[in-house]
Amino acid sequence: MKNLISILAVILIALSIASAQKTNDAISQQIKSLKADKTITLEYDSASNTTKIFVRADNFSDAEAKRAGIQAMNFGMAHIYVGKSLETTVDTFDLAFWVLTKKPRFAEANSWVMLGGETLDLGSARYGAKPREDMEYLNFKVSREDLAKIAAGSNAKFRLGSAEFTFTPSQLTIFKDLLAVTTNN
Repeated sequence: MKNLISILAVILIALSIASAQKTNDAISQQIKSLKADKTITLEYDSASNTTKIFVRADNFSDAEAKRAGIQAMNFGMAHIYVGKSLETTVDTFDLAFWVLTKKPRFAEANSWVMLGGETLDLGSARYGAKPREDMEYLNFKVSREDLAKIAAGSNAKFRLGSAEFTFTPSQLTIFKDLLAVTTNN
């Protein structure tokens, strides 16, 4: 009798874990239903048995780029997980700003601070540059909680080093869509 109860308990736990997973097919369908298939990609790599959810945003305004002393800047975000199912709701995201600039602009000062009703200090970047390609890369880890606060803003401004930028409405929509597809419920 004890063995039967133990076996049933194991089966119930396995079923609850399996039902809590969000498959790549379900994520793909959600991306399509959000009409986010131009900004969010889902790629499975069978060699490494990993899936990557990736977003790429349009550039920030030319006027803001010019004021910052750069040619252009955009960003991408990613989350990578093992397998073909999202086991749990994603709690952190990798965010990379790609900066096109003839002269490195953010090598010395690259902290990222959200401005507005609540100031969010997201710290300094992991910095990288490719001077021959006129590129700088600023990489951050962003918590789900902080990303949700940013996405909820209607006029979300941030400071990167000493430069100030404003997320566009389409960029804020990308954040909202990314939060939706990485929720496992």
